[in-house]
Amino acid sequence: MDQEGQVTTERHDHVLLIGLDRVAKRNAFDRPMLNALGLAYSELERDDDLRCGVLFAHGDHFTAGLELTQFASTLGQFDYPEGAIDPLGLTDPHLTKPMICAVQGICLTIGIELMLAADIRIAASNARFAQIEIKRGLFPFGGATIRFVRETGWGNAMRYLLTGDEFNAAEALRIGFVQEVVEPGQQLARATELAQTVAAQAPLGVRLAVTEGEKAAIQRFLPDLQSLMQSEDIKEGIQSFIERRQANFKGR
Repeated sequence: MDQEGQVTTERHDHVLLIGLDRVAKRNAFDRPMLNALGLAYSELERDDDLRCGVLFAHGDHFTAGLELTQFASTLGQFDYPEGAIDPLGLTDPHLTKPMICAVQGICLTIGIELMLAADIRIAASNARFAQIEIKRGLFPFGGATIRFVRETGWGNAMRYLLTGDEFNAAEALRIGFVQEVVEPGQQLARATELAQTVAAQAPLGVRLAVTEGEKAAIQRFLPDLQSLMQSEDIKEGIQSFIERRQANFKGR
């Protein structure tokens, strides 16, 4: 019997580590693992003590993609359990806290789309990527047709969306798909380090920076700034500057 996918969660201060765990199947997504991932994102979103997430995978590979036999009848409609947050960020409610991805080995289809839905992406040098839906008569339906273009530019995105060709970590860095490439085995530590840095910043400012699109953000810039200027955190930030010390933000 196939191993049913699971998701692990582990707290490190204000950071939640979220681990894909279906190692025997190269972390290919079945319904239980996708549902569990949505609930883990919900845990991050709803716990005020958590400020940043890290998505990673157990084993040698990030994910071999969707197990299509389990999703063939409802492609594009994942029907998450009540209270879950769509980790692809396509349906409400949305995650409003930063997410950092740490990937290694094979990363196909939904793995790329989970990365594109995140904010910062760290890859091991042995990572191998491919958006292969086109080879199966499909197109990416988890956000890649929009976000791949946004993150890497039209030509770079079309190069891989229209061919399904594989690309490596060095190419991913070149086109801006990942922000850093590290030695295999170091990707989670580096992502966690970045997450701890993000979590040390003012939570209200961080959340407003990542949740709105450009037009909406421009329209809300002054109202949101005025709200932040009334917060305890802005007072702490200014006082820490005056006292030449690290700020201790509370998210209030």
